[in-house]
Amino acid sequence: MAKKPTIYEIAEKVGVSTATVSRVLNDSPRVSDKTKKRILKAMRDMNYAPRLTARKLASSKPELIGVIVPSFTTPYFNEVLKGIKDEISRTKLDMMIYNTGSDNPQSGLREFFSRGIADALIVLSIDLPDKINKQLLATEVRTVLVNTTHPDHSYFQVNDYRGGQLAAEHLVTQGYESIGIISAAEESEMAKERTNGFQDYLDDKGIEIKDKHFVRGSISKHAGFSEESGFEAIHEFDKRGDFPDAVFCLNDTLAVGAMYALSRLGMTVPDDIAVMGYDNIKLSKYLDLTTIDQKMYTIGLNAIKQMTKLIDEVDASVVQEVSDPVLVKRGSTENQG
Repeated sequence: MAKKPTIYEIAEKVGVSTATVSRVLNDSPRVSDKTKKRILKAMRDMNYAPRLTARKLASSKPELIGVIVPSFTTPYFNEVLKGIKDEISRTKLDMMIYNTGSDNPQSGLREFFSRGIADALIVLSIDLPDKINKQLLATEVRTVLVNTTHPDHSYFQVNDYRGGQLAAEHLVTQGYESIGIISAAEESEMAKERTNGFQDYLDDKGIEIKDKHFVRGSISKHAGFSEESGFEAIHEFDKRGDFPDAVFCLNDTLAVGAMYALSRLGMTVPDDIAVMGYDNIKLSKYLDLTTIDQKMYTIGLNAIKQMTKLIDEVDASVVQEVSDPVLVKRGSTENQG
């Protein structure tokens, strides 16, 4: 497949700046008709994002929002997408969802952007590569980030470090001292923040997590945040012959797999071991799972509301919001001792 040209290559071919190409993409009156015709011809000759260009020239406002997500089969992303879908239905905007895959989401993001399909972007849980960010700024593509941050763009982020602290505080308050963690197979900034918040709180209370009580699954599906990985982690505790009294799972799907594995081993929650999750997915309520609520649906709503402002208001301010999660107490962590 031939490589898609970039805005830089268009500018170089015509002999203008990338800002001038960007103005043409946004139908700015600040470009002469002669220059505009030369740029449009270069775009046609080089097959540069034809659908994007056609829409941009037909209207000064974006019409199609691209929602870029590493996976739409996990409960966390489903909840965020529900918020996005419900709020976008109140606008005249259309939405398309692009699944980059969890193995290399940044590569998938670059591939999607190179197609020039969407007029504006909402990016979920994917860090922006520097090259893509420069292109976004040059082409003035409105961008809102969810669960990731960048100084140039609006974003809605949950304070995962604080969430980890809340989880540790709850388990300590319940009287647990032998505490473990079930983490994901792959390292991520989100997992790091949750773990650091959790461990720092325990350190302040003089409680140590034993090395054998920190278990990381090896299954890479959904970056390791899966039921299978939680199931596997419990069996790793079993192999080591030592279970903690309470375990903090870095998301609810890990906790779901862990609880199922415990039931298969004949162990009950919370009598034999307390289990805590993170996310507050819908299923957690029916499992009576104590968890940390990230307000996923609300974040999805807010992302579209901010995108609408960026589209409708010329001087709309960038919004960079980091919110604190909320502890949701349920029966899975009640200390029976």
